Amino acid sequence: MKRCTGILIALFFVLAGVTSASAQSLSELRKKKQKTAEEIKYTNQLLEETSKHAQTSLNRLALLNRQIRLRTQLISEINGEIAYLDSSISDNAYVVNSLTSDLKKIRDNYAQMIRYARRNADANSKLLFLLSAEDFNQAYKRFLYLRQYADYRKKQVEAIVAVKDILDSKLADLEKRRKEKEEMLGQKRDESNQIRQQKNQQNQYYANLQKKRRDLKKKLEQQRKVEQRLQNEIERIIAEEAKKSAAKNKKGFSLTPAEKELSADFGKNKGRFPWPVDRGLITEEFGEHAHPVLKRVMVRNNGIDITTSAGEKARAIFRGTVSRVVAIPGGNMAVIIRHGNYLTVYSNLSDVFVRAGQKVETKQEIGKIYTDPGDNKTVLKFQLWHENKKQNPEDWIVKK
Repeated sequence: MKRCTGILIALFFVLAGVTSASAQSLSELRKKKQKTAEEIKYTNQLLEETSKHAQTSLNRLALLNRQIRLRTQLISEINGEIAYLDSSISDNAYVVNSLTSDLKKIRDNYAQMIRYARRNADANSKLLFLLSAEDFNQAYKRFLYLRQYADYRKKQVEAIVAVKDILDSKLADLEKRRKEKEEMLGQKRDESNQIRQQKNQQNQYYANLQKKRRDLKKKLEQQRKVEQRLQNEIERIIAEEAKKSAAKNKKGFSLTPAEKELSADFGKNKGRFPWPVDRGLITEEFGEHAHPVLKRVMVRNNGIDITTSAGEKARAIFRGTVSRVVAIPGGNMAVIIRHGNYLTVYSNLSDVFVRAGQKVETKQEIGKIYTDPGDNKTVLKFQLWHENKKQNPEDWIVKK
């Protein structure tokens, strides 16, 4: 019996450890799911802001595409949680069956012992058992046997209570996991329905935008001019620095010791910079990619587009000095901040709070982001350069 009880206790602690590890993994998965759900909620908010305007736009299509991707990701995370719950249900069911079987054996054993004890319940029989010993040594051994037998009965009672408690706990946990799984399956059905509805909207948006191909081509050409103007300004800054360096027989940016230190600090923080807005979603990525509507047309983005709420401010991602404040026809205003031999560019601003030559700090607001009255979209265009080399800003800012 002692061996059986020891095995049960060891099994319980092993299973408790497995459950704890599983719960930790489940907790991490639920955090990811919660984060995705919050991003879906924020995307909904931005879609609602733009839906007040009947006009279908590329920005609305981008937000809807983002929403569909997020819901697909959420379903994947729900599937992961369901898999964890299935594993937990299976483990708990196994433990419940094992404990039920063990509890029956212990109870049967205890019942048999009680029946034997009742048959020999007479106190005189115990006394006769002791007195019938051949010598004192044997009598003492019989006394120890009787005491151990009493202790054994007591431990059997304790084992029954302990196993019963564990069994009740596992049964409760099993029921809880089954209910959680039902909830997850319900969430999965809801998200799948939402995706079907949004894909219908997506097709409708796409069809409406197909009818506006001429306007889209015109806007694309205008955006290319804005990008070129910004690139010219950056190249002008680099050319100015090259002249300074040539005068000192050096290559690249001409940096003071303080600027070299600033550059080093900037480089060390890759992947850890705050976003250039308090809150937003990337709706156009860095580099060259196919136009979402125009066939056989490629879009080249020197940075990323971040859609945010109306009234939001752009903010510096790191300390530095304002190199340029540029007014761009068709592109509103832009601020270029120098961080040693790194440059960050914040464009599509309706108002600017800084001036050329001014030093700025991390997260300092530098301007208000323009909100297009046509479709109520608010988009910050953000670029990051290392001297004359374009960088993907997503590699530098904190991953959300």
